Amino acid sequence: MKKNTLLVLLFLFSQNFIFSQTDILEKIENPVDYASPLMGTDSDYRLSNGNVYPAIALPWGMNFWTPQTGEMGNGWAYTYDANKIRGFKQTHQPSPWMNDYGQFSIMPVTGKLLFKEDDRQSWFSHKAETVKPYYYKVYLADHDVTTEITPTERAAIFRFTFPETDSSYVVIDAFDRGSYVKIIPAERKILGYTTRNSGGVPENFKNYFVLVFDKDFEVTKTFKDSILSGNLEATSNHAGAVIGFKTKEDEQVNVKIASSFISFEQAEQNLKELGNDNFESLKKKGRQIWNKELNRIQIEGGTPQQYKTFYSCLYRSLLFPRKFYEYDKNGNVIHYSPYNGKVLPGYMFTDTGFWDTFRALFPFLNLMYPELNGHMQEGLSNAYTESGWLPEWASPGLRNVMVGNNSASVVAEAYLKSGNVYEYDIENLYKALIHGANNAGPLTAVGRAGADYYKKLGYIPYDIGLNENAARTLEYAYDDFAIYQLAKKLNKPQEEIELYKKRSLNYKNLYDPETQLMRGKNENGEFMKPFNPFKWGDAFTEGNSWHYSWSVFHDMQGLIDLMGGEKNFISQLDKVFSLPPVFDESYYRGVIHEIREMQIADMGQYAHGNQPIQHMIYLYNYAGQPWKTQYWVRETMNRMYLPTPDGYCGDEDNGQTSAWYVFSALGFYPVAPATDQYVMGAPLFKKITLNLENGNKVIINALQNSDENRYIKSIKLNGKKYQKNWLSHKEIMKGAVLDIEMNNEPNKKRGAKPSAYPYSLSNEK
Repeated sequence: MKKNTLLVLLFLFSQNFIFSQTDILEKIENPVDYASPLMGTDSDYRLSNGNVYPAIALPWGMNFWTPQTGEMGNGWAYTYDANKIRGFKQTHQPSPWMNDYGQFSIMPVTGKLLFKEDDRQSWFSHKAETVKPYYYKVYLADHDVTTEITPTERAAIFRFTFPETDSSYVVIDAFDRGSYVKIIPAERKILGYTTRNSGGVPENFKNYFVLVFDKDFEVTKTFKDSILSGNLEATSNHAGAVIGFKTKEDEQVNVKIASSFISFEQAEQNLKELGNDNFESLKKKGRQIWNKELNRIQIEGGTPQQYKTFYSCLYRSLLFPRKFYEYDKNGNVIHYSPYNGKVLPGYMFTDTGFWDTFRALFPFLNLMYPELNGHMQEGLSNAYTESGWLPEWASPGLRNVMVGNNSASVVAEAYLKSGNVYEYDIENLYKALIHGANNAGPLTAVGRAGADYYKKLGYIPYDIGLNENAARTLEYAYDDFAIYQLAKKLNKPQEEIELYKKRSLNYKNLYDPETQLMRGKNENGEFMKPFNPFKWGDAFTEGNSWHYSWSVFHDMQGLIDLMGGEKNFISQLDKVFSLPPVFDESYYRGVIHEIREMQIADMGQYAHGNQPIQHMIYLYNYAGQPWKTQYWVRETMNRMYLPTPDGYCGDEDNGQTSAWYVFSALGFYPVAPATDQYVMGAPLFKKITLNLENGNKVIINALQNSDENRYIKSIKLNGKKYQKNWLSHKEIMKGAVLDIEMNNEPNKKRGAKPSAYPYSLSNEK
């Protein structure tokens, strides 16, 4: 009898668990409770499930904080499978591959005074860890101390709960490669600077920090490298400070912290961000800020898992590029230039790579945060003025990573979509685009490597010693299209407009009719041999020909024509999913993590874990089969994203992979950002409300939506039947209501005619 009762209870519990995971939620008030900073943290260099750390921060904050499990200098600063914490680090790291700058850590210890990171580290458990975008809490078992953090944009408050002991300490580690600390006991204050960086900084680079405690110091020590002394000041390769005191059981010690890239005085100014707030009131404000931003997109009618995934991705979409500017004592916006080392007026943003983020992250900002993106454009104008170039990867200054000249898309899209509503020097930016489009820069990732060949031949030859040449050619062609669009908007000379229009067709020079794929071409005009379409790298960037052949964002009709028509185009698209996930890794002399992520995804050659192919799913709309887009978008959202530590299918990449999910959940995607159009997919939720910055709303109703009902039967836009496979940015910014009837069977007639297809350059009259 007892056994039967137990079985019944277990059955009921299991049914309740299953129901709770598939239950449909309605409107929620606090979306921040669904955003998990731990999504994607279970990663390493061999296999990325996001390659992110839990960023405890405000949206686009200058400073982030993270628990540090990796050793000093390790790009994998926090990994979910770790079991010890070495400290709590101020970080500006955009990805483990770029590593960090402006970094130092703080760590409470008890008992024996341990200041070296290997000695002071403590065991912890995720069961005793609370992680929110605005708040972090963890129990450090070896020290019997609970640490809590809540931030502002440039400052934070720490709260340590100590046990009863006469040996409570806090270690401030300014890290190696040149650092300084000074203890001022009378003011309960510690000053310092850290210079540790990973490149892209001027010679005078420093991050200045200030800490103010609410308890008198009874112990004051500094260290130089491995030597601890009673001095109050230390300058060394690796400097740090230790302060100590007696504590009662559960005594709480608060520390206010701020930093600046400008000076100690500016760090003190930034500390004023905390105002008169205590820990709890600051935490409450942080929660309110995150709820406000996340509530700009309200979703209804999805499972708890879908809500968690959506808001975790939206959180990641609101972090980069980070604010790299500060406010002086008069409230003026100023910045330390990561390009020339001067302190100058105006905005500056950093920590983004346009190769990744031009695709979805910046279009998302143009849709939901056009004023902020106007500030970012001013920052780019300042970057050009200060360095002579636009960055393609900034962290914090120019970095030599990735390919393309995709600043052209970022600059052009912002002005095309927002015009001159937000004041910045678009003429200076246009000048920067023309300069970058026609010259090789000081680094191969700045300007256009191979520019002279590209201008002369219309492509970068395979055999001139410049790697990833086909990828560069394809991206340059789209970038030329972005310049063409902007040149028209700015009424530039017709000759200049036509030049960039002509150059935007250069993708045709690499199309191989024999294989129906893009292929590297030698300087003499012959295609490179032997050709393996499954070979990663070489002529392409972190992908193969099956991934890059679709990088004709602006002219799918032109690509369709090259492939011999819609039937062949659709067949090639279908093969991406039906081909086995085979690969040739010989260029890299090993299997890079992006290859492994494609191999294990069980989606054929579709490699969603990296950017080059992420738009490809939407291309069925250009050839009359939008229902296949609807199917594969839902498959990708279901299979490649989870709100868990292993929740991404590759590098998250500064909001790009998250913004793909956000757009796709809305039901549309910016295939060609430098146009006015979003290409249709299908919404994930029963109702979505976009609260636009201009006060208008976009309401998307899809009441029959479910996992089975993933296909669009019909659409009404503002009450009228809508047959197109795209939406206009200009029109939806006016406010719109989309009523979408969903079904479990595809409607193969809707969107099947050329009149429904999205923009292609070849269709311009």
